[in-house]
Amino acid sequence: MHISFAVFADGANLSQEGKLNVLGVFDALHVGGFPSVHPRTHFVVRLKGSMEDTGAHTLTFSWVNPAGESLWSSDGELNVAPGPNPSFEMDLPIIAVIDLPLNMPGLYTMQVSLDATPTAEVRLHVSGAPPVVMPAQAGIFS
Repeated sequence: MHISFAVFADGANLSQEGKLNVLGVFDALHVGGFPSVHPRTHFVVRLKGSMEDTGAHTLTFSWVNPAGESLWSSDGELNVAPGPNPSFEMDLPIIAVIDLPLNMPGLYTMQVSLDATPTAEVRLHVSGAPPVVMPAQAGIFS
Protein backbone atom coordinates (compact mmCIF):
# COMPACT_ATOMS: atom_id res chain seq x y z
CA MET A 1 0.00 0.00 0.00
CA HIS A 2 1.26 3.49 -0.78
CA ILE A 3 0.12 7.10 -0.50
CA SER A 4 -0.81 8.61 -3.85
CA PHE A 5 -1.13 12.09 -2.30
CA ALA A 6 -1.79 13.90 0.99
CA VAL A 7 -2.92 17.54 1.22
CA PHE A 8 -4.50 20.15 3.48
CA ALA A 9 -7.76 21.52 2.06
CA ASP A 10 -10.69 23.76 2.92
CA GLY A 11 -13.12 20.95 2.14
CA ALA A 12 -13.40 17.39 0.85
CA ASN A 13 -16.03 14.72 0.35
CA LEU A 14 -16.86 11.53 -1.50
CA SER A 15 -19.52 11.74 -4.20
CA GLN A 16 -22.31 9.19 -4.55
CA GLU A 17 -20.18 7.55 -7.23
CA GLY A 18 -17.22 7.27 -4.85
CA LYS A 19 -15.22 10.11 -6.43
CA LEU A 20 -12.96 12.06 -4.10
CA ASN A 21 -13.67 15.81 -4.28
CA VAL A 22 -11.07 18.17 -2.78
CA LEU A 23 -11.62 21.94 -2.58
CA GLY A 24 -9.15 24.67 -1.68
CA VAL A 25 -5.80 22.88 -1.32
CA PHE A 26 -3.30 24.98 0.64
CA ASP A 27 0.24 24.77 2.04
CA ALA A 28 0.41 28.07 3.93
CA LEU A 29 -1.80 30.14 6.20
CA HIS A 30 -1.72 33.34 8.16
CA VAL A 31 -3.27 33.69 11.61
CA GLY A 32 -4.02 36.74 13.75
CA GLY A 33 -1.65 35.67 16.54
CA PHE A 34 -0.35 32.80 18.63
CA PRO A 35 -1.49 30.53 20.12
CA SER A 36 -4.25 29.88 17.63
CA VAL A 37 -6.33 27.10 16.10
CA HIS A 38 -7.11 26.68 12.41
CA PRO A 39 -10.59 25.13 12.63
CA ARG A 40 -12.08 22.35 10.52
CA THR A 41 -9.05 21.71 8.35
CA HIS A 42 -9.55 18.80 5.96
CA PHE A 43 -6.50 16.56 5.76
CA VAL A 44 -6.95 14.33 2.74
CA VAL A 45 -4.92 11.18 2.13
CA ARG A 46 -5.37 8.97 -0.91
CA LEU A 47 -4.06 5.46 -0.33
CA LYS A 48 -3.64 2.99 -3.16
CA GLY A 49 -3.52 -0.71 -2.50
CA SER A 50 -3.55 -4.12 -4.14
CA MET A 51 -5.02 -7.49 -3.21
CA GLU A 52 -1.92 -8.15 -1.07
CA ASP A 53 -2.96 -5.25 1.18
CA THR A 54 -6.24 -6.90 2.25
CA GLY A 55 -6.57 -6.98 6.03
CA ALA A 56 -6.06 -4.68 9.02
CA HIS A 57 -3.62 -1.75 8.94
CA THR A 58 -2.87 1.08 11.37
CA LEU A 59 -2.85 4.65 10.05
CA THR A 60 -1.26 7.31 12.28
CA PHE A 61 -1.26 11.10 11.96
CA SER A 62 1.12 13.20 14.06
CA TRP A 63 1.04 17.04 14.07
CA VAL A 64 4.50 18.50 14.76
CA ASN A 65 5.31 22.19 15.33
CA PRO A 66 8.41 24.02 13.99
CA ALA A 67 10.34 23.23 17.20
CA GLY A 68 9.85 19.49 16.58
CA GLU A 69 7.29 19.06 19.38
CA SER A 70 4.35 16.76 18.70
CA LEU A 71 1.19 18.76 19.43
CA TRP A 72 -1.09 15.75 18.96
CA SER A 73 -1.28 12.40 17.28
CA SER A 74 -4.09 10.06 16.39
CA ASP A 75 -4.25 6.57 15.00
CA GLY A 76 -6.94 4.29 13.73
CA GLU A 77 -7.41 0.88 12.25
CA LEU A 78 -8.08 0.61 8.55
CA ASN A 79 -9.69 -2.67 7.46
CA VAL A 80 -9.09 -3.24 3.76
CA ALA A 81 -11.49 -5.57 1.99
CA PRO A 82 -10.63 -7.19 -1.34
CA GLY A 83 -11.49 -5.02 -4.34
CA PRO A 84 -14.00 -6.06 -7.00
CA ASN A 85 -11.32 -6.53 -9.66
CA PRO A 86 -7.95 -7.94 -8.55
CA SER A 87 -6.17 -6.52 -11.61
CA PHE A 88 -6.83 -2.89 -10.53
CA GLU A 89 -5.38 -0.94 -7.62
CA MET A 90 -7.84 -0.19 -4.83
CA ASP A 91 -8.51 3.46 -4.08
CA LEU A 92 -8.72 4.16 -0.33
CA PRO A 93 -9.53 7.85 0.35
CA ILE A 94 -9.18 9.16 3.92
CA ILE A 95 -10.68 12.51 4.94
CA ALA A 96 -9.81 13.72 8.44
CA VAL A 97 -11.45 16.94 9.66
CA ILE A 98 -9.23 18.44 12.32
CA ASP A 99 -8.72 21.60 14.35
CA LEU A 100 -5.00 22.37 13.95
CA PRO A 101 -3.36 23.86 17.06
CA LEU A 102 -0.75 26.49 16.19
CA ASN A 103 1.56 27.75 18.92
CA MET A 104 4.28 29.56 16.94
CA PRO A 105 5.07 30.73 13.43
CA GLY A 106 7.05 28.47 11.11
CA LEU A 107 6.93 25.20 9.24
CA TYR A 108 4.58 22.57 10.71
CA THR A 109 4.53 18.95 9.59
CA MET A 110 1.76 16.35 9.45
CA GLN A 111 3.54 13.02 9.67
CA VAL A 112 1.68 10.02 8.28
CA SER A 113 2.64 6.47 9.23
CA LEU A 114 1.19 3.25 7.91
CA ASP A 115 1.69 0.17 10.08
CA ALA A 116 4.26 2.10 12.19
CA THR A 117 6.33 2.96 9.08
CA PRO A 118 6.69 6.68 8.25
CA THR A 119 5.05 7.06 4.85
CA ALA A 120 4.53 10.77 4.17
CA GLU A 121 5.17 14.24 5.55
CA VAL A 122 3.01 17.17 4.55
CA ARG A 123 4.32 20.61 5.44
CA LEU A 124 2.28 23.70 6.29
CA HIS A 125 3.91 27.14 6.56
CA VAL A 126 2.21 29.26 9.23
CA SER A 127 2.75 32.96 9.70
CA GLY A 128 1.10 35.32 12.11
CA ALA A 129 0.57 38.96 12.77
CA PRO A 130 3.51 40.50 14.58
CA PRO A 131 2.89 41.29 18.25
CA VAL A 132 1.29 44.67 18.79
CA VAL A 133 3.60 46.99 20.71
CA MET A 134 1.90 50.00 22.20
CA PRO A 135 4.08 53.08 22.04
CA ALA A 136 4.85 54.68 25.35
CA GLN A 137 2.75 57.76 25.91
CA ALA A 138 4.65 60.51 27.65
CA GLY A 139 2.98 62.41 30.41
CA ILE A 140 0.21 59.95 31.31
CA PHE A 141 1.55 59.29 34.81
CA SER A 142 3.43 62.53 35.35
